[in-house]
Amino acid sequence: MPRPRPVTGEVASAGALVVLALLSFWQTSVIPVSPIYARVGPTLFPWIASSGLLAIGVLLLAQALRGGFGVERSLTTDWHATAWVAAGLAANAALIGTAGFVFAATVLFVCVSRGFGSTRMLRDLGIGVVIALGSYLGFEKLLGVNIGAGMLEGLI
Repeated sequence: MPRPRPVTGEVASAGALVVLALLSFWQTSVIPVSPIYARVGPTLFPWIASSGLLAIGVLLLAQALRGGFGVERSLTTDWHATAWVAAGLAANAALIGTAGFVFAATVLFVCVSRGFGSTRMLRDLGIGVVIALGSYLGFEKLLGVNIGAGMLEGLI
């Protein structure tokens, strides 16, 4: 059985992702870190994100070189899904300044979930609240970074 040929666009996309991860590592390495940080400093999350990006890029590159990502190639756009994601992004931008990060991020999560085909809005709402609240507490309480205080955040 002949081995499938790599798809040039997929190899290029995966390679670009690897290059982006390496650039991210480089930029993270030049972030100035004050000696007052013991373990968790301003570079922790960029290192984690860069590592994840590199892992995904390498896996996609290996998959692309073995014959492709294995997805059907379709040029049709699901405008209904695109509208849900766009609405979530617009709502997030409109709400984050007044309602706060947790509320805005939860609305974004619910809209994106709907855009990706979920019909279980209450479940998505619960998951969104947990992720948004966890993110808020991580940034605000652990790192001391204000990412958008709002109604709910004022109570915490």
